[in-house]
Amino acid sequence: MTVHDADEPGWGVDPGDEWGATVVATVGRQLKLRREALGLKAGEFGDAIGYGEDLVYKVESGKRIPRPEYLDKADKVLKAGGLIAAMKKDVEEVRYPKQVRDLAKLEARAVEIGVYASHGVHGLLQTEGHARVLLETRQPAYSQDEVERGVAARMARRSVFDRSPVPSLSFVLEEAALRRPIGGRMEWRRQLERLLEVGQLRNVSLQVMPTGVETHPGLDGGIEVLKFEDGTVIGRSAGAFNGRAVSAPKRVRILELRYGMIRAQALTPRESLAFVKQVLGET
Repeated sequence: MTVHDADEPGWGVDPGDEWGATVVATVGRQLKLRREALGLKAGEFGDAIGYGEDLVYKVESGKRIPRPEYLDKADKVLKAGGLIAAMKKDVEEVRYPKQVRDLAKLEARAVEIGVYASHGVHGLLQTEGHARVLLETRQPAYSQDEVERGVAARMARRSVFDRSPVPSLSFVLEEAALRRPIGGRMEWRRQLERLLEVGQLRNVSLQVMPTGVETHPGLDGGIEVLKFEDGTVIGRSAGAFNGRAVSAPKRVRILELRYGMIRAQALTPRESLAFVKQVLGET
């Protein structure tokens, strides 16, 4: 049986995520107890599921987050009858950094999301390759493990586009973000094609802020406004309230006012899609 590379079967545990660490430790203990109950040594168990002995110890000690396929194979070898495989849902959730996980939960509940990205393409709109390049170029440098976790988290957040009923989504991107060839020409083209795909969805409004617009209310930072079914609103902007998330009506109205003015100064959705097509044609 093929033994996988040492870094393949899981992700490192986020040290700042207490709940996530508890989940991973609990799964690890269950795996160890079942392995020992069958009289299997760690090396024997690793051979049976196709992973190295060192990784078996790391997973069982809660130092590595096992991938879904690891748990599926372990369930069969340990004759768990689906009990170990059933842990995949919780394990899949904690594989993402806590901060991103919390944001994804808010996005999953929101009935309306408005975003002005002051630089770059917003995370919800990024292709996998675009996201990976951005994370790989961060300084101080992320470990490869952190890069993969970050990419997986951003791709998981894109499920907001597949929700039913669909939320109302609006995005304003700066023209410069469309013209920067992040990841090289082919990845740049894929990102532009992704923007065209998303921008044509009936519940999505995609707008471009031309570089020729001399000034607008978003120059001091991006803006995000999330509205929920119960009428509550959460907003955040790097240029207001020290970048903290706010929900007080007076503060939220300030962010909504700024976002509304930004949208009014940007190209219309129709003009914006035409502009993205033009840039794509120039690549």
